[in-house]
Amino acid sequence: MKYVPSLDKNFRPAALEVKAFFDEVESSSRANEITICLERTRGFNYIRKMYVYQDGTGHDEENFRIVERIVKSLLWIVGGYKIYIHGSSELARRLQEAYSATGSRAFDYHFMSRVFEHPFEVITCHDLTQLIEKKEVIKMENNLNGCRIGFDAGGSDRKVSAVIDGKVVFSDEVVWFPKINADPQYHYEGILDSMKTAASYMPRVDSIGVSTAGICVDNKVMVASLFIKVPDDLYDEKAKNIYKNVAQEFGDVPLVVANDGDVTALAGAMDLKTDQVLGIAMGTSEAGGYIGDQFSLLGWLNELAFVPVDFNLEAMVDEWSGDVGCGVKYFSQDSVIKLAEYGGFEFNDTDSPARKLKIIQDLYDRNDPLAHEIFENIGIYLGYTIAYYAMFYDIRHILLLGRVVSGRGGNAILAKAREVLYGEFGDLANIIMHLPDEKNRRVGQSIAAASLPTVK
Repeated sequence: MKYVPSLDKNFRPAALEVKAFFDEVESSSRANEITICLERTRGFNYIRKMYVYQDGTGHDEENFRIVERIVKSLLWIVGGYKIYIHGSSELARRLQEAYSATGSRAFDYHFMSRVFEHPFEVITCHDLTQLIEKKEVIKMENNLNGCRIGFDAGGSDRKVSAVIDGKVVFSDEVVWFPKINADPQYHYEGILDSMKTAASYMPRVDSIGVSTAGICVDNKVMVASLFIKVPDDLYDEKAKNIYKNVAQEFGDVPLVVANDGDVTALAGAMDLKTDQVLGIAMGTSEAGGYIGDQFSLLGWLNELAFVPVDFNLEAMVDEWSGDVGCGVKYFSQDSVIKLAEYGGFEFNDTDSPARKLKIIQDLYDRNDPLAHEIFENIGIYLGYTIAYYAMFYDIRHILLLGRVVSGRGGNAILAKAREVLYGEFGDLANIIMHLPDEKNRRVGQSIAAASLPTVK
């Protein structure tokens, strides 16, 4: 490890830990190939093969330590409700125990069960021929023909655009308060009002594209902070299919609902005129989005906040999932606060996390050495973590977004991340990192959403 975060010397980068394990297995005489298959909606799946130690050769604990972290990463990057394990009955048994209703990964078990509306399970697979890859590829036409509505639902405002054959004829941004309203009718009426306003500027509506905070499956919003106050019974009845219901007001037109992280990545890809773009947003939490080969969505979750990036068992705990070393504590305002406190800085207990971030950013602008150290440490985190993400994504470009990378501190993060990535992982020197203009990104979000559906 060439680069050690000065404020977090116990950081153990996932990329290096996994590589070291695979190298050790390869050099041993006890290597055994296993296959992991994650299945999700409509039979789509993700298959990964890797070598681990043979069962019962004194390395079962090492096998589980690494494979469980990879499984956890795959769950939150790809998503799924069923995991098949072929080639190791011991790993299958341990994963079944961990990813159960009462196991150490009970949070993941219940979350994925809810998202995919199917009980989560880990299955021992004895017949490898059962595991046939079925990839989901949602091709983005990357055009704006016809009369389109593009809608972007954020936590503090909703944006809408009316687009006719690629020309934006109307665009609007309205402040709303979705996170404090328990009645989903409030959300429904707000979304419908924005879309009707956009529709009034066009002779007809040919399609509707939606960018929304939350996890989306088959145009349904399975989990979203926008509806955090909505009771479960009302959520299932009115919130889950809210965009489908609103779209019916405009007739039987094509509708595509996508996670806002994916649409942000799409907006960036459209601006860069290239594909294989991973967007990483660092704000209250860590969000992600990905546009794959030939401008396609893959149906993946891209919930990077829950992906383990630090294999230090004593790393900070994520309060929501109960797990350690997850991205949310490394690429969000929590990371800035954590590193500041590691460096001896004392915040006022009454300050909000956003206020604490701003304090450190202001100190950076005044050339405070601790503030500089904090953002450089996050850059080290990021450089190593991009190498880990590259084990799962094909990446040409990285877009860095969010409050944490705004201002001069973002430039420090970017510079150090480049230094680490290119200095430690020469084979990834083709990955280009960007800090896009925030204003342009906001304007482009609802327009990119408008491009989601295919219009014949």
